[in-house]
Amino acid sequence: MTISLFERLDQTPMSGSVINIGYRDILNSLPVPMFVTDVDHRFVFVNRLACTYFDKPVSQIIGKSYEDFFSVEQSRLFRKIDDLVFSTGKDNENEEVITGTDGVSHTLVARKSLFVTEEGKYLLVSINDITTWKKVEVELRSRNTELVELNVKFSATQEQLIQSEKLASIGQLAAGVAHEINNPIGYIFSNFGSLETYIANLFEMLSAYEQTESFMTSQEARATLETVRKRVELTYIKEDMPMLLSESKEGIVRVRKIVQDLKDFSHVDVTQEWQWANLHHGIDSTLNIVANEIKYKADVVKEYGDIPEVECLPSQINQVVMNLVVNAAHAISGERGKITIRTGIRNNNVWIEIQDTGSGIPKEILPRIFDPFFTTKPVGSGTGLGLSLSYGIIQKHQGQMEVESELGSGTCFHITLPVRQDSEREVER
Repeated sequence: MTISLFERLDQTPMSGSVINIGYRDILNSLPVPMFVTDVDHRFVFVNRLACTYFDKPVSQIIGKSYEDFFSVEQSRLFRKIDDLVFSTGKDNENEEVITGTDGVSHTLVARKSLFVTEEGKYLLVSINDITTWKKVEVELRSRNTELVELNVKFSATQEQLIQSEKLASIGQLAAGVAHEINNPIGYIFSNFGSLETYIANLFEMLSAYEQTESFMTSQEARATLETVRKRVELTYIKEDMPMLLSESKEGIVRVRKIVQDLKDFSHVDVTQEWQWANLHHGIDSTLNIVANEIKYKADVVKEYGDIPEVECLPSQINQVVMNLVVNAAHAISGERGKITIRTGIRNNNVWIEIQDTGSGIPKEILPRIFDPFFTTKPVGSGTGLGLSLSYGIIQKHQGQMEVESELGSGTCFHITLPVRQDSEREVER
């Protein structure tokens, strides 16, 4: 009955048309696979492209149902959609992934429309194979994800460069200030040397006067000298002045050392020249610079080993040490803590350990501490770049930075640096 429907349509010219064209000819000429199913979910018509889609001739498709070509699960879904269109009369468009008999999967969009004739209800189904477009879409999404990731990395790198530029500017400023401070400190130090000599001479002269005092015949003159001696507390001055001079000189020496350490620390590697450096000297200079960050929170214990000089960019290694030591101090709260700095050598690598007795790092965030902009400090208290920059510096030196931490017990950073940079690094220089 249903097949004769389409045979009749093929043989009946379109009303009012002078051209004798059947519906089968029209459907066969369409550039998409199309077929018609009845209410029993059986195929009553397929066009040429649909035969190609099913990979079977018309005679082996007409009268068959979904189960003859698709899995039970897929056929059940098709029937469910068909029944929905039959009951509501509304068109349906559905995307499906179909695996053919050759095992190759295709992504198809099937559009189903209801039409009614004198002989019953039918569904006209058109199929668009969007497999290629789906592959392109997946590829585009993948590329987009890569671009997003690259953009994030680029932004992080840009921020690191900005931060590095800031540090370089601060370093240049600090070096300039240190140079300016060094000049007055130099002549103050020189003047103190002369002043010590002058005071020593004056004390020597004063002693000579005191020795001749007993030979004075005038009682009035001797009484006057005694009165002045008591009023100016000469005995106390003679005892206290050398101590004041000594303490002042020690203070100037300390300031001079701090200024020199500041110059060493803030030296900017504009030419990126690698040099052989004494790491202990760099660590000591850095500790002197950040002493104010530490002195109220922790005692610093140095356990230096016997290590050789290392080929490096000294100011960058100093920056790493500064970041780790300051972080260690910030991690200590409550009772006074301890920051231990150890060094040693293993094979051809020098290692540095910075361990604190602070609050420790939770295990769930430990893997993220080297990520750019990640920080547990309150907003405005940290950029989240210190550890990231430090990690990058150590990698630049072909070294490694590792961390161990236990919540409530403290954290230990372990840095490994090669004594000599390899040939590739030499070429880079």
